[in-house]
Amino acid sequence: MPSSTTKISTPQHASTDASQAVRDKLRQFVADRDWAQFHTPKNLASALTVEAAELLEIFQWLPTGKPEELNEQARIAVRHEMADVMNYLIMLADTLDVDLFAACQEKIALNALKYPAPLVKGDARKYSEYEK
Repeated sequence: MPSSTTKISTPQHASTDASQAVRDKLRQFVADRDWAQFHTPKNLASALTVEAAELLEIFQWLPTGKPEELNEQARIAVRHEMADVMNYLIMLADTLDVDLFAACQEKIALNALKYPAPLVKGDARKYSEYEK
């Protein structure tokens, strides 16, 4: 496991044009409704969690949750809930000035250190359960 002082090199601004376009549309949507006053990090994180739970609810009683178990209506619902999750995540990142793509790259690099492929391949245990 990396120490708290491990430095992971990531690009400073790895966001794509598409993510910036979505962020800009969300900014305009919020501004048009004067909702920024409600979009504190706590409220956005709460809304994100609620939307993630709504996504999970679609899969709740499926035997395995594999894609073939979803009918067309469920697939549409999944797509919409995924969009809600992403939109709230983008708004939270925007509020906290976090470059999501750089953060993702950093986290992938950290996870590669915590879960070296030769040690964990085919095994889903948490990193702390592996022998050092």
